[in-house]
Amino acid sequence: MFNFEKLEVWQKGVTFAALVYRLTRGFPGDERFGLTNQIRRAAVSIASNVAEGSARPPADYARFIGYASGSLSEVVTQATIARNEGFLSLADYEWLYGDAEEISRMLTGLRRSLE
Repeated sequence: MFNFEKLEVWQKGVTFAALVYRLTRGFPGDERFGLTNQIRRAAVSIASNVAEGSARPPADYARFIGYASGSLSEVVTQATIARNEGFLSLADYEWLYGDAEEISRMLTGLRRSLE
């Protein structure tokens, strides 16, 4: 087992990406190379940056946690657009948003511990 796999924020990031994949399966087909692809890539980037950063010195690791936070903000923005376009129900949006808030707090705490 890699050390990053023990981190709760990494585990939640992987679960969050799976949620995004589930919720975007219902997006219109003409969004496959647009919003669907964008939000999925951003969601995958969250846990990926936590993992990649963990193999680096603390200052670099903190920077990668910043990248993960940026990707999380992208997901929230893209989910808001999807909700506004009627691709996500309000309930699904709130579920995703709540999970994003929790991950954001965890990323902030991890980043502070590295600085």
